Amino acid sequence: MVAIVRVQAEDFDAGLEIGRLRQANAGIGAIATFIGTVRDVNDGSGVSTLTLEHYPGMTEQALDDIAAQARRRWRVIDTVIVHRVGAMHPTDQIVLVIVSSAHRGDAFAACEFIMDYLKTSAPFWKKEITPQGARWVEARASDDQAQARWDSPGRHPGA
Repeated sequence: MVAIVRVQAEDFDAGLEIGRLRQANAGIGAIATFIGTVRDVNDGSGVSTLTLEHYPGMTEQALDDIAAQARRRWRVIDTVIVHRVGAMHPTDQIVLVIVSSAHRGDAFAACEFIMDYLKTSAPFWKKEITPQGARWVEARASDDQAQARWDSPGRHPGA
């Protein structure tokens, strides 16, 4: 099993990342992906710039831990998490999560799990530039609820 985690300022090429993963193992029968992008509106205000900050080293370790949790819960072959930091603008890509497995159910569940945990457990801080000025983005209750559902009965391997 391979877990690739990168935190970078540069954009990523999702097709290239998926192609690398596909070629790495002939046992892959399913690949699930998620790409997060910068929206031009958040909480009713226009957003011209989103800046993400992080703690180098700590962030990568947190992402590695999230990927490891997914591998323990589902039959995952490989995972890739690429998360951007720095200043980004509407339509820019922020995050890429790729999960490969033999079957789609494991790939879909693990991909969703990684994204839900990433939103709540990874040490990133977001600042938006809006017409009203700069503001730090607060954690959302809906993200905490999405993460918490994985701890309820029936949300484990084979479920």
